[in-house]
Amino acid sequence: MTKIGLFYGPQEGNVEKVAKLIASKIENVDLIRVKEIGADALNKYDNIILGISTLGKHTWASENEGNDWDQFLPKMNGADLKGKKVAIFGLGDHIAYADFFVDAMGELFEVVKKTGATTIGQVSDKGYEFNESRAFVDGKFVGLPIDEDFEDDLTEERVDNWLKIILPEMK
Repeated sequence: MTKIGLFYGPQEGNVEKVAKLIASKIENVDLIRVKEIGADALNKYDNIILGISTLGKHTWASENEGNDWDQFLPKMNGADLKGKKVAIFGLGDHIAYADFFVDAMGELFEVVKKTGATTIGQVSDKGYEFNESRAFVDGKFVGLPIDEDFEDDLTEERVDNWLKIILPEMK
C-alpha cells in the first residue's frame, strides 16, 4: 500500500484523538495537522484522509479565523488532486447540533470535489440520529461521522468498519 497522508484539525481535541486512532490502525501513514502546512503538502500523497470537526455552523463558518480549517480551506482553492483518493471523517454532536450534524464534513467534501479528487468512504446513516446534515448526500454520509460527545463507545467500531471500506481502495 502506498503511503497515506492523514490531515486533521484542530489539534488537542476529539479530532486529534480520532485521527490518532485511525493512524494506529493503518500501516504507512503520515499524521499531519493542517494548521502547519500548505495545500501543496497534499500533492505528496495519492491517498488522503481528512479529519474535521463541526463546532456548529454558526461558529465554524463565522468570522473565526483561528480555526485550523478556516486557515487551510482557502489554500485548497484551485488545488489539483485529480487521480488522488480522498476519504473524510468528521466529528459532530448529534444532540446539541442535530440540525447541523457533521456539517463541516459536508463543506469539506464540496471543496474536495472541486479539486478533482475521487472521494471514497461514504457511510450509511444506519445507527445515526440527526435531523439534518450537509454531509448527508444522496442517501449516505460523504464520509465517516463520529460523535465523541455522546457516542464515544461506538467510535472504534465505526472506524474499523470504515477502514474496511477505504483501505482496499487505497492500494
